[in-house]
Amino acid sequence: MTAHSLSPTVLFCTQCGTRVEHIIPPDDSRIRAVCPACHTIHYDNPKVVVGTIPVMGNQVLLCQRAIEPGLGLWTLPAGFMENGESLAQGAARETLEEACAPVELIEPVYSLVDIPHIGQIHVFFRANLMGEYAAGEETLAVKLFELNEIPWDEVAFNSVKMALHHYIADVGTGAFKTHHHVRVLPGE
Repeated sequence: MTAHSLSPTVLFCTQCGTRVEHIIPPDDSRIRAVCPACHTIHYDNPKVVVGTIPVMGNQVLLCQRAIEPGLGLWTLPAGFMENGESLAQGAARETLEEACAPVELIEPVYSLVDIPHIGQIHVFFRANLMGEYAAGEETLAVKLFELNEIPWDEVAFNSVKMALHHYIADVGTGAFKTHHHVRVLPGE
């Protein structure tokens, strides 16, 4: 497996507004966005996506996406983590935003998927659905699915498919553990 080095996405210095240069700074090994005026180094780190596998009995709650990517496809309620919140807080917030669903998280983290080629980490918690649910602003519809009725061909993301497959397998054995994967591009 090879490590991917994504190009920096920062174009202007957040400190002084000068257009940055994409160079390898002294004592570093990666290309960074460096301000030639004030010398601030801007680190472009992975984005963390947090969400839940919300369940009620033997059913899992899925959201039909109202936005790209995956418009019209089904997914677990999830989204980008915000500064100032923990993984668990972000997962619960995203579930509330996307599915208007209060949940009780089951720790530890259930599914962790590293996706280096797009600079993302996807983290899912198992969660008990604690009440009513409805479509949020970025959701067309929400629905509880029996585990054998999940519309696999209409599930938006591989990380979601992986989390759901592990969940179904673990329900079958009655033993839940944390699952970790690294998604690589084909041919690596």
